[in-house]
Amino acid sequence: MTQSVTISEVGPRDGLQSVDRVMATDAKKAWIKAEAEAGVSEIEVGSFVPPALLPQMADTAEIVAFAKTIPDLDVVALVPNLKGAERAIACGADKISIPFSMSETHSIKNVRKDHAAMLAEIKAIADLVAQQPEGARPHFEVGLSTAFGCTLEGPLPDDQIVRLAVAAMEAGVAECGLSDTTGYANPAQVTRLVRKVKAAIGDDKLNTLHLHNTRGLGLANVMAGLAEGITTFDSSLGGLGGCPFAPGASGNIVTEDLVFMLEAMGIDTGIDLKKLLKVRDIVAEALPGEPLYGFTPDAGLPLGFTKAAA
Repeated sequence: MTQSVTISEVGPRDGLQSVDRVMATDAKKAWIKAEAEAGVSEIEVGSFVPPALLPQMADTAEIVAFAKTIPDLDVVALVPNLKGAERAIACGADKISIPFSMSETHSIKNVRKDHAAMLAEIKAIADLVAQQPEGARPHFEVGLSTAFGCTLEGPLPDDQIVRLAVAAMEAGVAECGLSDTTGYANPAQVTRLVRKVKAAIGDDKLNTLHLHNTRGLGLANVMAGLAEGITTFDSSLGGLGGCPFAPGASGNIVTEDLVFMLEAMGIDTGIDLKKLLKVRDIVAEALPGEPLYGFTPDAGLPLGFTKAAA
């Protein structure tokens, strides 16, 4: 099993896009800075989408610029299309990620493109990335969203996920990640799909899982991913987030609970859990009344808690 993992915090993007209120820019900066100081090494800080669609993300360019000043932080931005990628690259994002829905119905609803159009968009972005000077090229990842099922189409064939993953790699992306956008995944399915996609695109081209806890299986699915060599897991502070275009898809994995589980198992995250728990206060103050989830923040750390030996 993997002995060290990267926790990619997605709350400032995935979390906030699902909250009706707009968090103040200064509060976002304080949140990101505090998480980085707690040892979180990768944060998805925003998305380059039209402000008319998601006013919560209107300040993403400023947030990326700020995050880039934080030492040892990989700054991730989500982009829906080539225009968004151009903006992310101009701001200096270290990593850009585009959601590619495995459900064509969801793709059209989410980004107004069918699969063929999305693959063309992915290739255009990959070409743009390749044109950047060496040393200034962002890592370009495709998130295979609704990979474990769709609220609009239901279950999707594994072969469809594999075929589209291969097509994305052929379009020029650096790697693919699997996203449980709707919270449908179970551990057996995670094991099966990770193995199939890795077999098709290469072990080193699938490193990330984006999992939701909608039905209480988030951490169980993490365990399945760990057993298959997954090294990066997306999560959200306080469990904020979901997908505004997938009804009922609430509930990102709670970062605090994920870090507690991994550190208790002796799996290194590089994160100071006590410092991480204090970051929650920044979000609670900025979004008064917004529900924040997590068993570890509610129960506290066990008496004498220390990281277990690997």
